[in-house]
Amino acid sequence: MDLSFLVRRLAEEAVPEPGTGRLRLPTERELGATLAVSRGSLREQLSMLETLGFLDRTQGRGSYLQVPDAGFLRLYFDFSRQLDQLTYEQFDAARELLEITVAEAAAELATDDDVAELRGLVDRMVRAAEAGHQGAALEADLEFHRRLFTVVDNPIFNLMRDGLAHVLRGAVVERRRLAAEREPAAAGAPRPSDAVHHEVVDALAARDPDAARAAMRRHFLVWRFATRS
Repeated sequence: MDLSFLVRRLAEEAVPEPGTGRLRLPTERELGATLAVSRGSLREQLSMLETLGFLDRTQGRGSYLQVPDAGFLRLYFDFSRQLDQLTYEQFDAARELLEITVAEAAAELATDDDVAELRGLVDRMVRAAEAGHQGAALEADLEFHRRLFTVVDNPIFNLMRDGLAHVLRGAVVERRRLAAEREPAAAGAPRPSDAVHHEVVDALAARDPDAARAAMRRHFLVWRFATRS
């Protein structure tokens, strides 16, 4: 039985549990009879759904349907990468398109507090990089981009971001290392690949979606220039 079809059928058979709102499933025996599948085959497929995060099963307490977190996407991306079905270039392109769109949306949604927090993260990143604290600069960089997604607060974007982040973290680490080695920086001024983040924040502060989109696009162009071979 196709897993997507099974999930739909399980949703039809699940019953809201009083007081919790959770969707409780009938017993495996009852499900097997309703769905006309053997108990062994059903148990195997339920185990797969549990692994993917669609099912919460506890001995003696029953089974519940649930919405999974990004873990199943991370699993898919990891396997696809290991099997050479997806390349880092494809991950990078997907991230770039996603973040350009998110920056544009964030310009319409960001509050003054959001802008102040994002500006603070850029300042922290610049200070850490100038002091040679590359680990702290990396974490501020990653948090800046994560924070943009929380401003937009679209669960689909958040899911995609969390799924991609696991694969891309290593790439960001390598890019920052290369930028630190190769990118020229004027005395007393941040490296261009760090400074370009200020352009994104300025566009958000101006509530200018077009400028935010252009600034984020420029962010990726600057990083490519800084780390090219």
